[in-house]
Amino acid sequence: MQLCKKYRDFTRMNIYQIYPRSFMDSNGDGIGDLQGIISKLDYLQELGINAIWMCPCFKSPNADNGYDVADYCDIMDEFGTMADMDELIAEMHSRGMKLILDLVPNHTSNEHKWFRESRKGKDNPYSDFYYWYDEKPNDWKASFGGSAWEYDELRGQYYLHMFAVGQPDLNWDNPEVVKAMQGVIDFWVEKGIDGFRIDVIDLISKDIANGVKGLGPRLHEYIHDMFGRDNTAHLFTVGESVVKDIEEMKRHCGEDRGEVSTLFQFDHLECGRADKFTPKKDSLRTFRDTLVYWQQQTDENGLLYSLFTDNHDQPAFISRAGNDRELRYETATDIAAMIYLLKGVPFIYQGQEIGMPAAHYDNIDCFDDVECLGAYREMITEKGLSEAEALEKVNFGSRDNARHPMAWDGSAKCGFTTSEPWLIEHSRAAEVNVASDLAAERSVYRFYQQLLKLRGENDAFTDGRFELISKPEDDHFIYTRTQDGEKWAVICNFEKDQQIKLPFDCEEPALANLGRKTADGAYAAYECAAAKVLQ
Repeated sequence: MQLCKKYRDFTRMNIYQIYPRSFMDSNGDGIGDLQGIISKLDYLQELGINAIWMCPCFKSPNADNGYDVADYCDIMDEFGTMADMDELIAEMHSRGMKLILDLVPNHTSNEHKWFRESRKGKDNPYSDFYYWYDEKPNDWKASFGGSAWEYDELRGQYYLHMFAVGQPDLNWDNPEVVKAMQGVIDFWVEKGIDGFRIDVIDLISKDIANGVKGLGPRLHEYIHDMFGRDNTAHLFTVGESVVKDIEEMKRHCGEDRGEVSTLFQFDHLECGRADKFTPKKDSLRTFRDTLVYWQQQTDENGLLYSLFTDNHDQPAFISRAGNDRELRYETATDIAAMIYLLKGVPFIYQGQEIGMPAAHYDNIDCFDDVECLGAYREMITEKGLSEAEALEKVNFGSRDNARHPMAWDGSAKCGFTTSEPWLIEHSRAAEVNVASDLAAERSVYRFYQQLLKLRGENDAFTDGRFELISKPEDDHFIYTRTQDGEKWAVICNFEKDQQIKLPFDCEEPALANLGRKTADGAYAAYECAAAKVLQ
């Protein structure tokens, strides 16, 4: 089914995700900031990026690195000022780039005015902005460990926090909460931003009495209240979601729903792991087969699909799905071709464009993430793991893996700052960094440049029909994209050298990570190509 025009326009976006705290420090305090982002806009534009999703920049005490918002309409002190934000928006728009902000509507910081007032008792306007109970109504556990219910001495009741204790959940059943969040959205729309990524969108409606944490009975009503209004209909919106059902995805993203443009759907990221902190032996077949399912389902239903492998919560995908040592370049580029020439909206996480692998440390003191530190303690105290065993699991699954300072060069501070960075430098930054990649004969950055250019210049990759060519038993992924009589083949080999024969003839590849001249023939491990099919 053809995408509607608005969604087709969104497929022309190449979105780069920035974790502001770790991207570029402009003032030498060890923390990335808005001026640092401005200084790297040309670098991103040269890559082929025309939109940026920026993780939370709002004022916050940083119990969860900005996902605990103390003021939605002000800038985090470490990141700069509202004048810096205005400059960033102007500089991006002058380059034809869109800005997508990270909205956190499920919870606030416990330092937000709304919560500070709500704690005072039942007789103030913010009393019901949060969930308060005299006794714990259920035994829910918080995602970061421990009970999801915290007793507040001042109010004399328990409040709900699905994440950290300092992140109380907003009560969306209160119409005043809906109005307040609409006001936040309107503030940023008037500033000129172009869209939102919405954090844990499915949690905003809860059925506490029946123990339903997410996908609650009024979820779609609340999403429509945010984004189904005249002044928000033009926005690009992507929700972080646990949806695994195409019918539920249609309820979120259908063209006529007035909710969100697309969702982040995470099934394909299970490749190479048994759970968040436990690896498993796996094949890229797992990745391929899940991508195929969702590509076919979204294509059939005219839905916009989000194309991504990495983000601020995910350790580097290439490290668990391929070879991030001897074949790091091959793995990074092969996986890029596999996913970013599919139909949908590409999201590239900072460092992914140079093939940044997962980090590894020998001391728990090297970690900062509230989630992994809580998990580390539970592994030792409740599951009986040794410190060494728990540390290995944290190294595998910690969100810090994606949050180390961006490695711009191989110097002591990796070109990110002139002082001590807020989080330890990536353990492989001296080896893998922007400067070394750009100087390399085989550059992941230049491959991404070529891939995004190919995608932008050929409507088959943005609008075209997807057709699977490879078989389930194959250790490779071959598919075609067809639009207006023009057909392209994408060939991506997995971990073994092998001969690949196509059922059609092709021109010389327009994109190839190892410089091959024919689409058929002997493929090395993680070799890929994209070639126009001869008609």
